[in-house]
Amino acid sequence: QVQLVESGGGLVQAGGSLRLSCAASRSIVSIDTMGWYRQAPGRQRELVASVANGGTTNYAGSVKGRFTTSRDNAKNTVDLQMNSLKPEDTGIYYCNAFKRRGWRTEDYWGQGTLVTVSS
Repeated sequence: QVQLVESGGGLVQAGGSLRLSCAASRSIVSIDTMGWYRQAPGRQRELVASVANGGTTNYAGSVKGRFTTSRDNAKNTVDLQMNSLKPEDTGIYYCNAFKRRGWRTEDYWGQGTLVTVSS
């Protein structure tokens, strides 16, 4: 099992930047994909960004060009750099670790960190 702890959330004005960090309790070398999800009030949780073990990244269309995610397997951390923030980026951001073992899957979530972007 992997325990995940997010940090870096807070209140920021539109156009500002924040860096979120996710610290894992053990090695993430075997984790296929590390991802960031967010959930805004009244909306479903959505994928924001992800990075596979080989370094391939994926971004939601709404954040592409503004957000960047990276992983450091040596430090067991995953970061999300958020630039040019908009009020619609407001929500709780969750760190996720996904591992597929044949037909079995392992899925771990952090507690989330709140990001509020004011207009």
